[in-house]
Amino acid sequence: MNKVSVQASRSYEVLIERGILINAGKEIHRIHNPCKAAIITDDIVERLYCDAVAASLAECGFSTCRFSFPNGETSKTLGTYEDILNFLAESYITRSDIIIALGGGVVGDLAGFAAASYLRGIDFIQIPTTYLAAVDSSAGGKTGLNLRAGKNLCGAFYQPFLVMIDCNTFKTLPQERFSDGTAETIKYGLIADESLFRIMESGIPYDRIDEIVERCIAIKASFIAQDEYDNGARRLLNFGHTFGHAIERCSNYGISHGHSVGIGMLMAAGAAWNMGLSAENCAPRIARALESNSLPLGVTYGINELTAAMAGDKKRRGDNISLILPNRIGNCRIHDIPVDELVTFVTSAFETSASVC
Repeated sequence: MNKVSVQASRSYEVLIERGILINAGKEIHRIHNPCKAAIITDDIVERLYCDAVAASLAECGFSTCRFSFPNGETSKTLGTYEDILNFLAESYITRSDIIIALGGGVVGDLAGFAAASYLRGIDFIQIPTTYLAAVDSSAGGKTGLNLRAGKNLCGAFYQPFLVMIDCNTFKTLPQERFSDGTAETIKYGLIADESLFRIMESGIPYDRIDEIVERCIAIKASFIAQDEYDNGARRLLNFGHTFGHAIERCSNYGISHGHSVGIGMLMAAGAAWNMGLSAENCAPRIARALESNSLPLGVTYGINELTAAMAGDKKRRGDNISLILPNRIGNCRIHDIPVDELVTFVTSAFETSASVC
């Protein structure tokens, strides 16, 4: 078993082991007394893994109840969140009980936000079943949901009690969904580890997936230890996300998070080079890494459409917006620009996207 310790307002372990999902009860019992466990999941993951997790919990003295909702980003709404809260109340979940987020990033975000707010906070555990959630959203404590005005505009920082990653669950993912996680892996290489990025330039090596997950979590944990609440260094983890979230919103979430972030990294890198804001032209290598991992390179949305969506991003502060730009592979920085200059930046980004597609 591989372990990564996350040091935050609540410190916890991320456990990475093949087959850990069917031993979930034993691992949870190691750090939490038997109680009622509310399993929050989606309709796809429920069919695949919920019975095994519930059985493992029952063997260790936990009772369970479960709530599932339709798979996908369009479920990450106030309506689903309210349904989860009502389910918890109707199931008589108390402060001594736990919530288990079993699924991908949408499940983790909604279950985590419910845990942060129900009864003013109860313990929750992340069991991510997608590669994207495993390397990114399952650790770090960002929870929340989308509003009509934009992605992740409602939420809370709330750290899990434990994270358990079973890389065997990735085998049930369609290739398109698996590649969402490779986009985030490329991101970790770009911001902090050139050797990891070089690996991803040739396509992800499936035989090293556990090692790569551990490396991504370790990188993220180092940023969380410095800046839990996203006011400083942790903001570098948002590389590609300002463009990416805008692309998701413009597509009404038809383009997935990982695919959108991949395009966003390419556009941000290209604009940075064109505008003299980086020491190295990272765009060609990013394009190669995206192609090697079955990720797209561009979108059909117009400059004004994308700019308008970016202007409402949660990283906006007053009349400025924070962009994460690569200085070179393995090193990024935060660059603030006035919102009224955003169209110039986006225009430059489109020039790069057109040249590599």
